[in-house]
Amino acid sequence: MPEPVPAAKQEGQDEALADGESDTDGDEPGATELSGLFVEKPAQEVVAVAGSDITFIAKVDSTTLARKPTMKWLKGKWLDLGSKAGKHMQFKETYDRNTKIYTYEMKIVKVVPGDAGGYRCEVTAKDKCDSSTFEITVEAAQQEQQADILSAFKRADAGEDEGDLDFSALLKAAKKKRPEKEEPQIDVWELLKNAHPSEYEKIAFEYGITDLRGMLKRLKKMNVQPKHCEAFLKRLESCYSVEKGKKIVLRCEVVDPDIQVTWLKNGQEIKPSAKYVMEANGNVRTLTINKTTLADDAAYECVVGEDKCFTEVFVKEPPVTITKLMDDYHVVVGERVEFEIEVSEEGAHVMWFFEDQELHKDVDSKFRFKKDGRKHTLIIQEATLDDIGMYHAWTNGGHTKGELEVEEKELEVLQDIADLTVKAADQAVFKCEVSDEKVTGKWFKDGVEVKPSDRHKMSHIGRFHKLVINDVKPEDAGDYTFVPDGYALSLSAKLNFLEIKIDYVPRQDPPKIHLDTTGNMVSQNTIIVVAGNKLRLDVEITGEPAPTVVWSKGDKQITENEGRVRVETTKEISSFVIEGAERDDEGNYTIIVTNPVGEDKAVLFVKIVDVPDPPENIKCQSVGEDCATIVWDVPKFDGGAPIKGYLMERKKKGSSRWTKLNFDVYESTTYEAKRMIEGIFYEMRVFAVNSIGLSQPSLNSKPFMPIAPTSEPTRLTVHDVTDTTCSLKWLAPERIGAGGLDGYIIEYCKDGDTEWKAANQEPCERQWYVVRDLPVGEKVNFRVVAVNMAGRSPPATLQQPVTIREIVEHPKIRLPRELRTKYIRKVGDKINLTIPFQGKPRPVANWYKDGQPVDPKIINVRNSNVDSILFIRSAEREHSGKYELVLQIENLEDRATIDIRVVEKPGPPRNVRVTDVWGFNAALEWDTPTDDGNCEILGYTIQKADMKTQEWFTIYEHNKRTHCTASDLIMGNEYMFRVYSENICGLSEEPRMSKNKATIAKTGLVHKQNPYKEKEMSCVPKFTQPLLDRSVVAGYSTAISCSVKGFPKPKIVWMKNRMIIGEDPKYLMQNNQGVLTLNIRKPSTFDGGKYSCMAVNDLGKDEVECKLDVRVYTEQQDKK
Repeated sequence: MPEPVPAAKQEGQDEALADGESDTDGDEPGATELSGLFVEKPAQEVVAVAGSDITFIAKVDSTTLARKPTMKWLKGKWLDLGSKAGKHMQFKETYDRNTKIYTYEMKIVKVVPGDAGGYRCEVTAKDKCDSSTFEITVEAAQQEQQADILSAFKRADAGEDEGDLDFSALLKAAKKKRPEKEEPQIDVWELLKNAHPSEYEKIAFEYGITDLRGMLKRLKKMNVQPKHCEAFLKRLESCYSVEKGKKIVLRCEVVDPDIQVTWLKNGQEIKPSAKYVMEANGNVRTLTINKTTLADDAAYECVVGEDKCFTEVFVKEPPVTITKLMDDYHVVVGERVEFEIEVSEEGAHVMWFFEDQELHKDVDSKFRFKKDGRKHTLIIQEATLDDIGMYHAWTNGGHTKGELEVEEKELEVLQDIADLTVKAADQAVFKCEVSDEKVTGKWFKDGVEVKPSDRHKMSHIGRFHKLVINDVKPEDAGDYTFVPDGYALSLSAKLNFLEIKIDYVPRQDPPKIHLDTTGNMVSQNTIIVVAGNKLRLDVEITGEPAPTVVWSKGDKQITENEGRVRVETTKEISSFVIEGAERDDEGNYTIIVTNPVGEDKAVLFVKIVDVPDPPENIKCQSVGEDCATIVWDVPKFDGGAPIKGYLMERKKKGSSRWTKLNFDVYESTTYEAKRMIEGIFYEMRVFAVNSIGLSQPSLNSKPFMPIAPTSEPTRLTVHDVTDTTCSLKWLAPERIGAGGLDGYIIEYCKDGDTEWKAANQEPCERQWYVVRDLPVGEKVNFRVVAVNMAGRSPPATLQQPVTIREIVEHPKIRLPRELRTKYIRKVGDKINLTIPFQGKPRPVANWYKDGQPVDPKIINVRNSNVDSILFIRSAEREHSGKYELVLQIENLEDRATIDIRVVEKPGPPRNVRVTDVWGFNAALEWDTPTDDGNCEILGYTIQKADMKTQEWFTIYEHNKRTHCTASDLIMGNEYMFRVYSENICGLSEEPRMSKNKATIAKTGLVHKQNPYKEKEMSCVPKFTQPLLDRSVVAGYSTAISCSVKGFPKPKIVWMKNRMIIGEDPKYLMQNNQGVLTLNIRKPSTFDGGKYSCMAVNDLGKDEVECKLDVRVYTEQQDKK
């Protein structure tokens, strides 16, 4: 694949560039320099041969970038070539992890003329950007042959010096050749073809063409292609761009308003329809394409006769936006994660990234991608800790991101171990339920692991873990703990041994309440119960006869045997039960036992503890670029236990998925949330935590948006200073952000003061400002602050104070370079000269012509603060002369002189005459014209005409001399001549005819004809194509053929098995100019054999034969 070749710089290109520049000593600062992200840029000018491949490479250094750069390849102003990726345009991106350099490639396969034009590659990375422009020129492949034609006229013995006249090479001197710098190749053939004949010798000398006469002869023999008339007044644009679904109009203008045009799409003619509407209005021809689709992206032609004009239509898909943003996820290890977004168009291309790494569909990858209409989903089947990070989704018109947080899976206790009170020889069963079936664990008694034995049985079935103690003994009492393996968690309960003593007492015994002060009791009369849990208080009662038990809360007696709060009484135990304790159950409970012998009473205080109420008054106190500060009030009720801290969650507005912000309890009521996306609305909620558990979530905060002030304005400079004003200029901040930019505040203060005064009350939207009413002679400091909805940016300041005083600047005329030489214009042209100057205060400008002030009635002059304009509506010859601009400021002045020459076509030459005639030649001479058109005569055009036909033919163009020789005249004819003079405006209006004529005399010539010799045509018969053996199927007509030559025409005889075939109707014999054919109608097996053909004439004979095999068709052959 050929590499792109830089375009050769044409002669005068540097001069043309310099003509557009001004010769200034103090130019203003240039435009803002882009951050230099490119390590390597594409070549600025590329020349490619049609049909070849070209590749452009750009490299970007990412060592200083916070995120992956984005590269765009553009054609023209805004046409994104990413949508044109395919077989013709291919894009590639690679990354070197060692050097951290991104390499971007654009390859154009088989370049066509429509690929010519200006291109741009643009790289962006957050707040940095850089771009590089380049241009492609496409040349036809035929141009490669021109160098071969030219090489015939160069020296063959100069070696590497061909093209330059190196006398050392011609003299074969043994000198060491110095290495020469590589110079761009110049198309000398085009240079010679476009040059004046008087320049031929100079060009041949400069480029080493020694055989100039041979080259001119070769040119004369070449076929001259006649120039066809231009059929178009205005051709189609080189390319059009339209968004998908919109209408586009292709417009051109033709010379003939009545001519018919043909529209082609990719070489195929377009028929009129509702989609393609063709219109003709005068000279204008239009093709309207309605409701464009991607199929309309093609090359179009408008054909008029043999003339064509081409264009290319690019259909740009509308940018795909993201209508539903990505949510943040907070999951535990092993859970499934689905990042889902919704885009504006079906079938859109979405790129997924994890941090800066693009995710691809791969068999071994854990990531899966799903498309459902406009919904796109990134699926992680089982999340791990390695998946923690930021995930991005990109389209060609939008971007969204979501954060994934993965934490270790917490083990939840679904059923805790309950305290047990058992009697001797009974069975004690401790049972608990956890959330994970795979978790194992160990049992401990008073810190010592319990080993399996005959009395101790341990089981693990699903989520349930059991410890069974058979035949309970007093030594089994104690604290039992279950510890799951791999988790910092333990479940504890107490086993109380109930010992029954039998005492011999009298038959009457006063009642007695036996309270157990262990278990839930934290003191003699206080029991703490967690809200929602079950309270069961078993009280042993003794007395003879059996006492009566009464439970009461305050003054209200509890008599229910069923329900949430009830009393269960047996002979020896009275149980007080509360199912699902509530806050209202808290209070003093009294148990009274009575019998005829006496009474006993006990008072218990039941304390209900619960999770706290949710925090209140959640609000956003302040915001930053990617953070926000949240404050709230403590809960009104702490649940009966001190508040340990808070847990925070956030979500995007409109989303239903909450993301945890902290895992450890946060004690303060002010929290700064970070890693938020600027410009996105968020909501927050807070949970309170005490020793019991987590409260309900608080009410959502009002939506808030992280946003930050802009960065400081850049490049603050002083543009101008007067006695009372100072003009400042600056550029926009490098980072503006989602808050936008409302304007600028300009402030100033005297040098040494600290109090700044605002020069404008309302923000100024433009990037310049004139501060007025400043004290004369004072030194003043200035600063500029950018303002948006988030507040003020850091100020941009000057390095030193500005002295408020008018600066006197010497007048200086900045004369453009093209006006420093003669300024030539044609008669009737418009002259409009703009001469910039500088100077303070405003200079006085005056124009003079040849030392006299210009006449304002003839020449218009307009002066401003920075330039002076001289304008002539229609130039005449008398406007030629030297014009002088005088610039004055008080006693200072500057002058500039401009030589203007107005030219027109010259007059005809004088005294054209024929001075000599010899052979077939005639010598002409003439004198220079009287009127040269106010410029140099460039040459003459000489024409001849035969007096018989009176038709004029040009024999010389651009002839520099005042004489010439007319050659190749026809004998016996009389010729007359005429001469045109030529200058830069063209040929003279009228030619000058020759005063005399040139007659070419006849000479005596005798034509001798050669005798006619008749050609001998006789030929012996000879077969030029023999008969070929054939194998045919019976019942199907066939033919055998051969060809013969001979003169006189031979007689043809067909034979079968050496027997002449007569007038048998089964056979048809044909002879078509020597091609002989024998047709056999429906042959049978009897028609097989040897067939021969004999050709006979008076000079001899010839014979050919072949074998014909006729086979019978059978069903067995068909089956095979």
